[in-house]
Order: sequence, then C-alpha cells, then structure tokens
Amino acid sequence: MSPLRSFLAILPLLLSISLSTSASIQESFIQCLSFHSDKGYSFNDSIYTPNSASFTSILDSTAQNLRCLLPSAPKPEFIFTPLTDSHVQVAVTCSKQLGIHLRVRSGGHDYEGLSYVSQIETPFIVVDLVKLRGANVDIQDNTAWIQAGATIGEVYYRIYEKSAVHGFPAGLCSSLGVGGHITGGAYGSMMRKYGLGADNVLDAKIVDANGNILDRKAMGEDLFWAIRGGGGASFGIILWWKIKLVPVPKTVTVFTVTKTLEQGATKLLHRWQEVAPFIDNDLFIRVIIQPDANPAKKGARTISTSYNALFLGDAERLLQVAKQSFPELGLTRKDVQEKSWIKSVLYIAGYPNDTPPEVLLQGKSTFKNYFKAKSDFVREPIPESGLEGLWQRMLEEESPLMIWNPYGGKMSEFSESDIPFPHRNGTLYKIQYVSLWQDGEKSAEKHIDWIRKLYNYMTPYVSKFPREAYVNYRDLDLGMNKKNSTNYIQASSWGNMYFKDNFSRLVKIKTKVDPENVFRHEQSIPPLPVSAKRTKCSKCNKWEV
Repeated sequence: MSPLRSFLAILPLLLSISLSTSASIQESFIQCLSFHSDKGYSFNDSIYTPNSASFTSILDSTAQNLRCLLPSAPKPEFIFTPLTDSHVQVAVTCSKQLGIHLRVRSGGHDYEGLSYVSQIETPFIVVDLVKLRGANVDIQDNTAWIQAGATIGEVYYRIYEKSAVHGFPAGLCSSLGVGGHITGGAYGSMMRKYGLGADNVLDAKIVDANGNILDRKAMGEDLFWAIRGGGGASFGIILWWKIKLVPVPKTVTVFTVTKTLEQGATKLLHRWQEVAPFIDNDLFIRVIIQPDANPAKKGARTISTSYNALFLGDAERLLQVAKQSFPELGLTRKDVQEKSWIKSVLYIAGYPNDTPPEVLLQGKSTFKNYFKAKSDFVREPIPESGLEGLWQRMLEEESPLMIWNPYGGKMSEFSESDIPFPHRNGTLYKIQYVSLWQDGEKSAEKHIDWIRKLYNYMTPYVSKFPREAYVNYRDLDLGMNKKNSTNYIQASSWGNMYFKDNFSRLVKIKTKVDPENVFRHEQSIPPLPVSAKRTKCSKCNKWEV
C-alpha cells in the first residue's frame, strides 16, 4: 500500500480523537508529523504547549506589541518550531488534514500580532520559524539565499562578514524577521537609491496550500509577483528569499539634527516636505517627531523634530549636497559622522556608537511596548497651519511618536503594478503614527481613541481615493469586521488601501493557488466566493479564474 493510501486509511482514526483539548490536538498533530517525516524522528522537543515551562518565553520572544500578549489575547494551542524546510511542509499538510487553523511567525513585529494571535477562530496553532535563520552569501554572484526566520540584522551581518562594500536595501529595525518583512515590501534607508527589499528579490522558496515546496520557476510569475509585497501569510509560507546585493561605499555618513518648535521646527519641516523626496538619491533623511521637555518653560512640553539620515558617500560631499539643496537645515561638519555601512545600520537602528556589529546576531527586538499604530502616504506638502494643528494634538497625548520617511528617487522609477506594493511615483513621504503606553489594558482605550482621532484629523492632508496605508503596519481599524475578515466585500476596503488596483489581481491569484483559504488571518487576501471563482474561456473551451 502506498504511503498516501496508508495515511488515508488511518486518517479516520486520527480524526476520531477529540480535538476539544490542547492535549488531543497536540497528539494528533505529532502523529501526523511523524507519519510524514523520517522514521524515528521525535517532534516533542519542537512543540511547546501552555503546560510547557518555556511556552510563555517562546511566545513572547519575538513579539513586539505587548498589547497582543495580554492575558485577554487568545493564545495558541501550541507553538511548533520546525528545524527543516520539510518540517514546515508537513506542518501545512497536517494542519490542513486535521482542520487546525495555522498562523505563521517569522519575526513577530506585525503590529496587530496576526502571526501569533487569532481573533477570528480557535483553536489555532503557531508555526514559528525562529530556528530557520540561515544566510548563504555569494559575493561573486552578488546574491544571497536567506531563510525566513533570520532577522534583517543577521542578514546585514552575514553580508558584512563577506564584504565591506555590499549591502541590501531593507529594514531600519534590525530585529525584523525577513520572511514577513519582504512580503510587505521592506523599506529602509537605501530605498531612494535602490528601492525596496522586495524590489531586489530574485527567487524564493515557498510552501503552498498543498504542502509543496516551490521555487520561482515552479510557482510561476503570478505567485512570485504576489509574494513580493502582497502581504504575509496569504499565499503560503516563505522558506527562503534569494536577494540581490547592492554596492555600498566603504565610507558612508550619518547625522541626527534636532529642532524644536522654538527653534523653527514647523517651517523647517514644511521645507523638508519639498526637499527630501527630490534631493540627491544617495541621501535619505527621515524625521522622528515626538513631544519633549521645553527647557524655556519648566514643566511644559514642546515638539521635537529629529532629522535622522544616511548618506551613501563621505562627509564632504554630503555637506555640499545639503548646502545646495537643503541649506535651511544648517548642517555642519560637527553634525555628521563617517562610518562603514554596517556601522550605519547600527546607528540608524538606534544603537550607541561603540556597539559592535555582533549585536545584530542577537535577533531580539529592542522595542517592546503597548502600542497602536497607523500609517498614511502624503502626495502634497502639508501647510504650516496643518502642522500646527498636528502639534496641538500630539501635546495632548502622553507618549506619541511619528516617523516621516521620504520617497522619491528610485521609488518613483517603478510602476505601481511592478509588484503589489503600489505607493510609488507621486508619493512624497510616508507617515507612521504610534501611541505608546505602559499600563497594559488600563488605559488602552484612551490611547487608541486618541490615535483614531489624530488619524481623522489628518484626512484632508493625505492621499485620497483611496487613502493609502502600508501593509506591514497592519491596522485592524481599516474597514475591518473581525468576524467576516475573509469576506471579499469587507476585504476590498482595506485591500484597496494597502494595494490600490493591485488588490483585484492578488485576489485572483489567491483564488487560483489557495481556493480553500488555508492561509488566512484577519487581513489576508481572500479567495473569490465559489460562485465567482470561474469563468469559461470560449476560445480554449476551459474554465479558469
């Protein structure tokens, strides 16, 4: 009897085990994993249940938003930490056969915790790729194969080990898991020079809804298009990315210049909007905005705007560019620091100057808070009056934060449909809004209400029809009914905000590759309803999506 027939023969016995308790779900899952894997291999050490001593530490390990770890947040029946690609493969096969809802985590930075919290169905399990973090760098070929569970900081370090003049244009936060990071686009401080991380992907390996491992050739160009910017955990589980390395100078330059309201921050930021998207492509100047103590008025607060930058060149050329294109900033030689590219990674990530690059191998988030975040894209400069209203609202909140990231440069050279990430030509910059707090559920409602009101205030100043949002800053407020998240009509609201016209193509690809919606979460790409899935091709006499 073939292995498949043997399994089908015992499947009723497996399913006869009640799945009403964690123990029975775990037992059934392990039996299934063992059946599909090498004989004699034990999965017991790879599965963590709530009764395991290390369950909480594993669950919390890469989670960034403490709001998603509160006791009231749904917890998985268990966490599975595969050691090989084939383990991921059989995890998909077994979760599908046993009807167990599966979530996938590669880094845990997802803002609404969708990789380890399910608000829409229970029971569920988490497949955590934390042990799959290899990086094979080929400097001669200018490429690297990187595993989904590696952090982007680890990838940067592995490139640095081989070369001081190669890099990769991806995230600023070093603890991002590359599996999910690149599926949303992956922006960083070299985006104006080289585009997104997803723009620099050459190949991938993915486990599909049928448990097959596919590379670019096997998956086809439609699916390969969808996974590079179409959002995580909708089409399969990313195992590996093949990325294209980019050249970086031996010496780069960084700086942080801070201005408060009393020092002319409003006029300077208004000017930044006109300059940052059009300045030399080697220069990336983001702005970090937050309240700060006002030294002129004891007990009062002001707004602080910090211009945090990377320049792909030496200090002398940077000062020339700044003097010519952005003299209002008043940049001087004492403001700037020359560094190697890997040291600039640490600087932008917020590490002290004497931090060794090896810290990037720790793979742990340095940012853990209770927070709620939102995003916007801006296509016309916000007038000074609009900025002044923004400052008033920020000063009402305890710990708000905004980060403005400039676009332009290489980002404007891609069409909106080159990959699913559509925020391209015409975008001046992206805004990230965050409200942070420390006392858990006690004041959560107050802070979330504040950021929603701030978001409403910004409506006249940001993109319209649709109002755009960044998929890697997941926001369940966007046209979202948690109980009907897989409904196409419901999904089209947030889908158009994240992907614009690319959303309809993503839905068609989802319908083709995962019609049963195996890979799903609160904002996953939905398949079309059965009645809408197929149309007949009159010329070829075949049914197709």
